[in-house]
Amino acid sequence: VQAGSGYQYALIWVIVVSTILMIFLTDMSVRLGIRSPLSLISSIKEHLGTWVGVLAGIGVFLITLCFSVGNAVGSGLGLSMLFGGSPVMWTVICTVVVAGILLLRNVYRVVEKLLIVMVALMAIAFIASAFISRPDWTAAAAGLIPSAPDGSCLLILALVGTNFSVNAAFYTAYGTKERRRTEADYRDVTIVDTIPGIVAPGIMTALVILVAASVLGRTGETAPTIVALAGIFEPLAGPLGSTIFALGFFGAAFSSMIANATAGGTMLSDGLGRGASSSSATAKIVSGSILAFGIAVTLIFQSSPIELIVVAQALTIFVAPVLAALIIVMANRRSLMGEMRNTWWQN
Repeated sequence: VQAGSGYQYALIWVIVVSTILMIFLTDMSVRLGIRSPLSLISSIKEHLGTWVGVLAGIGVFLITLCFSVGNAVGSGLGLSMLFGGSPVMWTVICTVVVAGILLLRNVYRVVEKLLIVMVALMAIAFIASAFISRPDWTAAAAGLIPSAPDGSCLLILALVGTNFSVNAAFYTAYGTKERRRTEADYRDVTIVDTIPGIVAPGIMTALVILVAASVLGRTGETAPTIVALAGIFEPLAGPLGSTIFALGFFGAAFSSMIANATAGGTMLSDGLGRGASSSSATAKIVSGSILAFGIAVTLIFQSSPIELIVVAQALTIFVAPVLAALIIVMANRRSLMGEMRNTWWQN
């Protein structure tokens, strides 16, 4: 929303490039999940050295720390819009609830369905708004040409960090292994899961920029507060638009908080040789520390929560290239991958 309100259609190209890169990297991770005997980090240790595997686990952990800030702030902001009260108070409550869900897995299955409904509601609102707000489709097409307007570098990094999530791609190998996918399943997984699961959010994010550019972008200033961001749905639903936005914003942040803490805990535990399962004691401790970090940063930097989300997402860019390089190197190991190793065009 900040990208669309501040730079109109100029940054749509970032979403397109990020989506393409994410498809290729996730596909590599799926194949690594199929071919790795135990887990991706275990295979990294075996083929590239134990210390490289440990660094991979630490790298994933550092990225999840950055994401935890955005998730914590976002969930608190969403609930404060819905019910009033301090965003920080709601952030603390959300974090405590997430900690309980991580301990009681069965509860999450019920919560997850509710969160999906919230996010789906916001997604439908963005699709409808993309037509009601009458965006400039010619300018949107011009936004497919790469450019970096003055002052947009931080937002570009944040968009890349969010939409080209190397962390999520890395964790895909674990989900693939957990579901016991085989080489025979690979084609179906690619067509039914990998590509649609990445293209759909890419399209949604591009629609967010389109609507924000049309509704908020006429001023040429980025929306500085959550209330300003929520104004995106006013043409669609009037005052009710803010409620729809707040519900979806909370649902997206809260569900990400759960997934992010689980992924960070699991992969650092694996990197330290303490087990590649989210149910291990080390994984739970690490997941708790990730949640605690999100609260701590939220309490320290309360003055500009929206900017805090942007900065936190952008900081992931320092570690992500290292993890991406590890995925590419491992996907080219003939001894591990066999016939499933990367081709030249995938590289």
